[in-house]
Parts: sequence; structure tokens; C-alpha cells
Amino acid sequence: MSTVITEASSSIKLEGKIHANLTAPQLIEQAIIRQEADLAQNGALRATTGKFTGRSPKDKYIVKDPSVAQTIDWGEVNQPLAPEKFEKIYQRLLTYLKDKELFVFDGFAGADPTYRLPIRVINEYAWHNLFARQLFVRPTEEELSQHNPEFTVVCVPNFKVNPKTDGTNSDTLIALSFKHRVVIIAGTHYAGEMKKSIFSVMNYLLPDRDVLPMHCSANVGEHGDVALFFGLSGTGKTTLSADPKRNLIGDDEHGWSDHGVFNFEGGCYAKCIGLSQKKEPQIWEAIRFGSVLENVVLDDERQPNYDNNTLTENTRAAYPIDYIPNAVIPGIGGNPNVIIFLTADAFGVLPPISRLTPEQAMYHFLSGYTSKLAGTERGVTEPEATFSTCFGAPFLPRPAYVYAEMLGEKIAKHDVSVYLVNTGWTGGPYGVGKRMNLGYTRAMVQAAIEGKLKEVPYTTDPIFGLHIPTECPNVPAELLNPRNTWADKEAYDRQAKDLARRFHINFRKFTGVSQAIINAGPLSK
Repeated sequence: MSTVITEASSSIKLEGKIHANLTAPQLIEQAIIRQEADLAQNGALRATTGKFTGRSPKDKYIVKDPSVAQTIDWGEVNQPLAPEKFEKIYQRLLTYLKDKELFVFDGFAGADPTYRLPIRVINEYAWHNLFARQLFVRPTEEELSQHNPEFTVVCVPNFKVNPKTDGTNSDTLIALSFKHRVVIIAGTHYAGEMKKSIFSVMNYLLPDRDVLPMHCSANVGEHGDVALFFGLSGTGKTTLSADPKRNLIGDDEHGWSDHGVFNFEGGCYAKCIGLSQKKEPQIWEAIRFGSVLENVVLDDERQPNYDNNTLTENTRAAYPIDYIPNAVIPGIGGNPNVIIFLTADAFGVLPPISRLTPEQAMYHFLSGYTSKLAGTERGVTEPEATFSTCFGAPFLPRPAYVYAEMLGEKIAKHDVSVYLVNTGWTGGPYGVGKRMNLGYTRAMVQAAIEGKLKEVPYTTDPIFGLHIPTECPNVPAELLNPRNTWADKEAYDRQAKDLARRFHINFRKFTGVSQAIINAGPLSK
């Protein structure tokens, strides 16, 4: 069997054994026969990814073709790859693909038919193709019969590049070419590269259509009220948006058009470390036949051990969004009423919840603050402040102000309430205090979404200028002001001023930002 993949300026002819658009059971069967993965006790397919258990940002490039050269924010995140270098790699790839046994998935990025991107994913591994099938939007039979891919992902872990001749940092490559409308993922088995590569594509294409791409989760209430949850990995986007009282639009990537928000994906990619049925029942139940477990350790009876981080802290589960019982299918909602910025502050100084002015919302969106914890990365011995612009810097091809200005305009146009929620530490920093109680965080988020925090009294934090509610339903009042939870108040002040200083240092990199937004940052320098 052979199939032709048509692109903007070239085609890939696959002449080997091609498995096109197999069902989930067929892909699982193939993965087991080919000894790529194991079947876990709960029915999920468990695979390991070897050397790479996370993204490889130093190996990610955008081809610097003339058509995009002036619109990409080139730098450490968006590293340029010379067109002539890419062309040589591309030609070697075409040769490599000849006569290979491959798996092909045709589908979409984007639940809204007006803005969705038809994509094709080509894989060496059946389990990678199952991942793609469950994470992207799956077409109907009629849509599949008319499918014409506008972007192609070629994920070939066994294809290596040569850093000496190809101008890369290693033999691993994630290269995005807008000329050929193709993503090449080589030298890594980590499945998340496929998902985030297409996210980067959408982040580049959609602003030209007046759609804001966002690294956030989204859910909707029974009255159509939509809430967005922005945050970096580990801050609680997936956990807090999977609310049994609300319907899930999506857990990670969305677009915001004039009509409302829509999910880019057809599945969820949840972190598994420490997962429990009691705390996250929806995610727990979603991990079943058809799901993919990535780098989760199995015991002798193939029971997943979600507390075991032997392979990585970044254990993951991929599953179709319709495995969540109250998921919105297709993943489309109205304009947001509330936006929640999530941060896991390991310094223990930010309030568990605070209301932001429009200018503060822009400041914290541009800052994108959270913390790295000691022990999670080699060389990290104490909590480190991490700032990721727009809560998604690794996936933003355009300059930050493009996305920030769009968000500011949409918040103003739709009168959206914005809150900053700290899911990190209280009563002291990491190692002294304790992690914020999830039940209290859920109660605060619920109060914000239901509008119960609009009329309560507020105090202003003297260091960060944040507006802290003095009361919140089902939350102890003494927990709301972080300084009150510290035994040593002077130690709190020192820690808070140190974090404020880090905010100021980070914000210096932004040029062309209004003075009103700059002034909305921490008050103490």
C-alpha cells in the first residue's frame, strides 16, 4: 500500500507498509506485537521513552525561510535553522522513509471548524500513532474521506541528524518548516514533542486570523459561563479544570476567537506523578483501555505505581477527552467570564488567591511565574523562580507582545474577571511550609467562578500590590493572607521582597510595554 502526502511545495510518497488511520484497538495490538509497549492492569498501554522523558528545547528549531524571517521572535526559544541545512535533512528523511513500515493518522488541530488545521501524523511506532490519535481531534468518516492535510508531523525517533554537518546541537532534532508545512521530530521517543510542535504551529498561524492561542485549560458551567486556567506544568491546569460540577472544554491548549474559545485537541495529556483516585477521580478513571501511559512504572502484576518516579518525575497519561464523563464534544464554548492564572509558588509568599486589575493581569501574563522545585532537575538544590512569558514561552513563535496585546483587548471587550491563584506553598517555603490544600484551592476557584468574590472586602498586599479577599466560602480566613501563615513574619518579609526583586529583574526584558503595566508589578524593589 502507498499513499501520497501533499504539502505546500512538496510531497512525501510512502512506499513501504503503511497502516493508515487504524483504530485504537488495532494500534494497541500492533504496539504489543511489535514489543513497543505493555498492557497495564487498568487496560492502558504503557510505553517508556528512554533517554528523553521530556521535551528537548535545545534541539528545537524553526527554519528561517524568507516568508517567516521577519515575524518570528528569534532567540534561545525559537532557534533558527538555515534553509539549506533543512533541505539536506529533509531529503535524507525522504530517503529514510522509503520502504519503512509506518503508521499514519489524519485529523485536526482545533475543534472549531472555522479555524481548525487539518494535519497528518506519520510515525515509526504504533504507540506514538495511538498517542496522536487520542490527543488530536479525530475526524468523522465523512471528514476523513475529504481530508487534505495542511501540516504534517513526521516523528521518526530512529532517524538521527549530524550536528557537525547539519548545524544542530545534537543528533536530536525538532524542526518546524512553514515553507514545507512539515514538522520533523528525530532522535527522541518522547511523545509530547508531537503535541507541542503542532501547538507552536497554531500559535504562529492563528494571530493572523484574530484568534488568540493560549496555553490554558477551559471549562464551562451549566449556565454557559466559561473559565480559563493558565499555568505552567505542575501548577494544576488539568486538575482544577477537571471539575465534576462543570463541563470540560479542554485541559491544555485553546484558541479565543470573536465567537468564544475552542480546544485545539481531542484529548488530554495529564501528569501522573502522585495521582490518586481520591484527589483526581476523573483523571484516574480516564486511564483505561485506549489510553497511553508514558514512563509510568508497573509492578510485577502490571499495576501502575503513580508514586514511583524512577524513570522520571514527568510521568504522563494521554487519553481522549471523551473519557472525561462531562467533556464538551466538540470542545467549543462561549467567551470567558473568568480567567485564573495559576502559579506554584515554592517560596510560600504569594496569596492563595488575589484579584487582578487589568494592568496587573497583563503584568502577570507577561511574567508567567512559577517555581522549580529542588530535586526535580539536576543541579536544582533549592526552589528557583521560573518565568515563562504568557505561561507558554517555549511554544510562542511570535514576540510576546503579540499575544499579550490580544489578551488585553479581549479581557477589556468581554469584561473578564482575572484572579491569580497560588497552588504552591503556605506557612513557609518548600521544605518548611506545606503545599496548599487542594480542597481549599478548589473552593477559592469555585468562589471566583461563581462571582462570590466580587463583593467581599479586600486588602492590598504591601509588597506585591495584589488585592487579597478577607473572606472566602469554605476557606479559613487566616489562610488568605500568606504573611499570617508564617511563624516568622520577618522571614516572610525578606522572602517576599526577594521574590519581588526577581519579578522586576525578569520584567526588564520587555520593551514597548506601557508604564501602567510596569507599575502594576510588585511595589517593593
